[in-house]
Amino acid sequence: MYFNRLKQKWGISTNKQLIIIFIVFGITGSMSVRLADPFLSLIELTPKTFEDFVLGSLIYWFLRIFVIFPLYQVLLMFFGSLFFEFRFFWNFEKKILRRIGFKRFLNKD
Repeated sequence: MYFNRLKQKWGISTNKQLIIIFIVFGITGSMSVRLADPFLSLIELTPKTFEDFVLGSLIYWFLRIFVIFPLYQVLLMFFGSLFFEFRFFWNFEKKILRRIGFKRFLNKD
């Protein structure tokens, strides 16, 4: 019952599509977490960098999320394309981007 509502909300028709979408979200989330440390180390953003700051740990985690968010979006499109669900994930991306303030850069489709 819940999955039928989810399929209707997302505009998909089959359980196979739903499973693929769940798999893509899972892989993307796991991969973005896995790539976070090497990427942040590359740009020299580590917890040690913020040791001397008041609330340094909080600052580090805020910046980590801020930096990793675009990486997650790129990975989502990449894995969505690999699993032949580009259209779903592109529409999902546009929805997210509109919500965070990029409405003027996206066409109304």
